[in-house]
Amino acid sequence: MHIDLRGRVAIVTGAARGIGRALVERLIQEGVSTVGLDVNEARLRELGESLADSGAQFSHFAVDITDEKQLSDAVAETVRRYGRIDILVNNAGITAGGSTDVLSEEDWRRCHEVNLTGTFLACKAVIPTMKKQRSGRIINASSFAAIIPTVAGAAYGSSKAAVVHFTRVLAGELGPWGITANAYAPGMVPTELNHFTERSEEVQQRLLDTLTLRRWGSKDDVTNLVCFLASDQAAYITGTLIDVSGGKYATQFPSAAYDTADL
Repeated sequence: MHIDLRGRVAIVTGAARGIGRALVERLIQEGVSTVGLDVNEARLRELGESLADSGAQFSHFAVDITDEKQLSDAVAETVRRYGRIDILVNNAGITAGGSTDVLSEEDWRRCHEVNLTGTFLACKAVIPTMKKQRSGRIINASSFAAIIPTVAGAAYGSSKAAVVHFTRVLAGELGPWGITANAYAPGMVPTELNHFTERSEEVQQRLLDTLTLRRWGSKDDVTNLVCFLASDQAAYITGTLIDVSGGKYATQFPSAAYDTADL
């Protein structure tokens, strides 16, 4: 099976760092004209500079994804420059920690505004173009926290669970135009947001013990999935959540197999 994304146009939110940056770089490698959106203008500019010598078709706009006008303007400029939008990856997200009795209303609202409302607004902005094309791929970042939430993770977990149900509604609404909508749930991929590999050795081992494939996830694990979902090979997949967590809690005690395996 050969995935060919050449000639397509993608928008990636939260593009300036972490998985978002990896998605931009991978899509460009696959021949996709890619537009990066992020609130951090300096990091976007640095990303653009790093790609300048490669001849990549890359544009970037400093956008707060909770601002409908900023998103609409960026989408309109993307269509003006490239003529179409084939792929939207809603990668942008933030977290907010704290048990419910101490979590501030501000943190609760901000987490939902970015993770859920931002995803909604970005989808709303690209849908008219995709409908005119009668094609498109919308790919929304959820989280393993949408499957099994963490203690003191009410804001993040609920926002990411809502993304999943929103994606299913979106798939139903857009099916007549040949547009697919799917969500993906990364597990423990070390980023600046979660600091997994900066934790104590004891904590890291405890986290890794929850995984069936006992290693940290990589950005490539996510970008491989996104490229597949963006491709023609995934044309009959829509309205689903795909777990890319290394089999986190696929069984109650995944570490038991490693304790007894003759490796």
